[in-house]
Parts: sequence; C-alpha cells; structure tokens
Amino acid sequence: MKNKRCLSLLALLMIAAATMGIVPPPEISIDIEPAIIEAGSEAEISVRFVYPEGMHQILQEDFFFFEIITKQGFRLGEIEYPEGKLEDDGFIHLYDESTLQATLYVDRSVDEGEYELSVIAAYQLCYNDTGTCVMPDEEELLLPITVLPGSSEPILMYLLFALIGGFILNLTPCVLPVLSLRAFSLINQSQSDRKKITVNSLVYSAGVLFSFLVLAVIIILLKTTGQLVGWGFQFQNPAFVLVMTSILFVFSLSLFDVFTITAPDPSMAGKLSRKEGVAGAFFMGIFAVLLGTPCTAPILGAALTFAFAQPASTIILMFTLLGIGMALPFIIIAFKPNFVKKLPKPGEWMNVLKEIMGFLLLFWAVKMLQVLQLQIGGRGLISFIFFLLALALSFRIIGRYVRPDVPFKKKFFALIVAVLIAILVGMNTINLSVDRAGNEGVSDMIKGRWQEFSPEKIAQLREEEVPVFIDFTAAWCTTCYTNEITVLFANDIQDAFEEKGVELFIADFTSYDEVIAEWIQKFGRVGVPVYVFYLPGEDDPVVLPEIITKRMIFDVLERIED
Repeated sequence: MKNKRCLSLLALLMIAAATMGIVPPPEISIDIEPAIIEAGSEAEISVRFVYPEGMHQILQEDFFFFEIITKQGFRLGEIEYPEGKLEDDGFIHLYDESTLQATLYVDRSVDEGEYELSVIAAYQLCYNDTGTCVMPDEEELLLPITVLPGSSEPILMYLLFALIGGFILNLTPCVLPVLSLRAFSLINQSQSDRKKITVNSLVYSAGVLFSFLVLAVIIILLKTTGQLVGWGFQFQNPAFVLVMTSILFVFSLSLFDVFTITAPDPSMAGKLSRKEGVAGAFFMGIFAVLLGTPCTAPILGAALTFAFAQPASTIILMFTLLGIGMALPFIIIAFKPNFVKKLPKPGEWMNVLKEIMGFLLLFWAVKMLQVLQLQIGGRGLISFIFFLLALALSFRIIGRYVRPDVPFKKKFFALIVAVLIAILVGMNTINLSVDRAGNEGVSDMIKGRWQEFSPEKIAQLREEEVPVFIDFTAAWCTTCYTNEITVLFANDIQDAFEEKGVELFIADFTSYDEVIAEWIQKFGRVGVPVYVFYLPGEDDPVVLPEIITKRMIFDVLERIED
C-alpha cells in the first residue's frame, strides 16, 4: 500500500513538473514539399518530433496530431502515422523520433501571394522507465508557403457544363415528378391567354434561380468557416429532411384530392386564382431545386467540382447558369407560349397522370423516411410517422370544410381544429434530439461482403496488394440508389467481385462525416456518388463516373490478375 502511494505521489510530481516546464518539450520541425505551389494543387507537409532523452510518445490520435488553424482555401488531408512498436500495455509506442505526414490541399480560390500558415502540433510525452505520461501539450509552428496562379482552366467549358448540367437535372427521377406537374399545369392553362402562360413560366424560372442563388450563398458562407461542403449537403440535416418529407407528403395528398385550395369568394375568384397561380409557380420552382439536389450526373458533377473550388463570384456565376439550365424549358415556353398548344389536350388522361405523380411523390416521401431512420433512429421515425398521420387528418379537415360553400364560422372553426391537431401532435411526437446510438447506417443495412468504411483497414489491404472497391453513398442520393440496385448489388457483379477477391467498402455519407468528406474531395468530387477502385500494383486509384454500368465494373476487374 505504501509503495502504491509513493508511486502515485511520484506520478503527480512528474505531472506537476511537466506543467512547470521542467520536462523539456520535444524538438518539433515542419517542412513542406514543394513550398511553391499553384492554386488548385497540393503539397506534402511533414512534422518531425525528436523526443527528449528517456521519453517517448504513445500513438493516440487524440493527443498526437497537427492541424492548420482555420485559413480559408487551405485544408489538410488525413494524417499518416508511423508504425511504432506495440508494447505489452496494448499501446503503440514511438521512441527517439517520429514524423507525421499529411497532404495540404490549396483551393483554386486562393489568391497569388506569400502566406504563413499557423500549424498546431500536439503531443504527449511519456517516461520510458515508468510509463507515466505527462499532461498533453502543443506547440504553434509557422509554415511559409508561396502560391502561384493556378493553371488556366477552360472556364467557358465549365460554364457550358453548368448550363447543360442544370438542364439534365430535369430528366433525373428527383425532378421529373415536379416537371410533369408543371407541364400538367400548363396544359390546364393552354386555353387561357398567352400572358398567363408567360407570367407563370417566368415566375417558376425565378423560383428555380432564387433557390440556386440561396444555395450558392450558403455554400460560400460554409466555405468561409473552413467546413468541407458538398452537393446535397442540406439532406444531412435531419430538420431539413423532416420539412421536406412533410412537404412531399402533403403535396401528394393534394394530388389525391384529399384537399384543394379554392377561392373563398366567387366574385374574387379570378383575381385570387391569378395570385395563387403565381405563388404556386414560384414555390414549384423552389420545390424542384430542393428535390433535384440529391441527384447528380457526369456533366453536372464536373461543373460542381469546378465551382466548389472557385472564389465566391465564380460560384455565384456557376449556380446562376445551373438555374438557367434547369429553368430553360420554361424560359423557352415563356417566350414561345404557342409551344403549349402542341401538348396533348386536356382529358381523362390528366387525372391518371395526376395520380401517378401522387404515388411518385409518396415514393420519395418514403425514401426520406429511410433517410430519417438512419439519422434519428427508429423511435424518432415512429414519432414522425404519427405526425404525418396528424397532417393527413388536418388537411382532410381543411379539404372537407374550408370551401367557399361552407359558412364562415364553421370554416374558421375547422381551420383552427386542423392547425391545433398538427401543432399538438407535432410538439408531442417530433424529437430531433433522439439518441443516434441505434443508427444502423447504410453499410449495416447491406448484407454480404460489404464492410463499413475504414481508412485504416483500406490502407492495410493496399499494403497487402489486395484489390479494394469503395462505394461513397448516402440514403438521400437517388443516383446512388439507382446505381446500387441496377449495378453494384446485382448478382453477376457480386460474383465477379468475389471471384477477383475484391474487398468491398461502403462509405455512408447520409449524415456528415468529415473523414468521408475529405476522401470525396481527394478524388476531385464534391458529393456522392463516388466509386473508387484500388488495384494491386497501381498507385493511382480508378475513379468511375457518377453514373456507372456493369461494363465499367467488368472492364476494371479484368485488370486484376488472377
């Protein structure tokens, strides 16, 4: 007992000595290669620790690392640690000296000039003889770097990509239901005057442009904080997904005639109808953009990758062209209203189309429920489903009693009841602070040979010359879902993976993960999906396009020797 007390006292004295500066710190130096780089390129940073005599470092990443104090346009990749020696205590010990390395990424938005980056190097020394560790400490280092103008990029080509990519968004399964509903609305207006068609088409286009500009501003603000942000980032926020799911659900109810909005006063019907048509067109433009952000395509992906690395002014320009591209069909109709007359005439087929669109919107609402399950857990999901049922009841009451032919008092009372039902049920059931411990994650939902993303295990497999395939995906990504169902999870592809001994990993980006975000940007992308092969004997990975085919997978697998 006495010896234990003496050892405890000795440990406390050692910690106290370290805090008073008696224990000498390690000699820390920093180097960058190359020190003169172009904007949009990368360099390797090395931080070398030389330990005082009789002391060492335990490899614990929480206390042993280096980082750049937030500076816009500069960011570090994943830190590479030395191997060290595994001791009997179960920890890896680093003796004498050790070096940490990481890639420094310099955005294209960084201006030409000389910079001095502030780098924090953290460490925790331990005594060789007793194994006692002193308090963690850190040292600030200054790293000079010269940035040259980036190589001239064919910006006009990327601007054209943005315009085409925006147009392609209309053809994705995310936006197609909304586009069909706008066409449905135009068919209804085909018997009206050309002015109404022009105004509504322009207002819809304005809603699209407004949404893209808001997204651009949010992205610019997030970049100034140093956060890695990518396409579809808002779907990583459970609150946003809750709101979007509610809108999708309510919108689908209206297509099944659960409720309709009508003018309360017949004498004002024409005027109010015009106002509602304009407001509805603007909202539909916003709605189309929000639904379109989980989707991507090869041309769109290239434009977005270029845009996210540019200064604020270029981001605004690129997103403006994305908006123009997406709104282009309706911009053309605005100036050529006679095109509407070439659409099929109104008839019973429109009721069938409306119901089909209703089921499509319900499908996307269910997909959003899957996202919520992964983000807030099963208990939170059940609570939210009860809230959706309350919304359905509320809007049915509105559809039944809030009509021009219902007396004002009854109509007002019904509206109050409907609002109270939605609010009270919502307050008692929706809980965004649900414990995420039960979060299954995309990778846990996929059975078979797929493994959860692990940079350490991937690095180990690469050293062992084992082929690796990584699927960077998210539950809210429609393109990811389509590729997985039609290609990656198909039996013949799975058999081919197994035959070639490929280790399969899923990187789940449903909720934000900084490590996954860094890997995505390392491959020159700004969002999911990303598909990466690491082949034995090849240093550079094979990165497939956003939309993949079985032939692409087979072609890469043929490069693996049996």
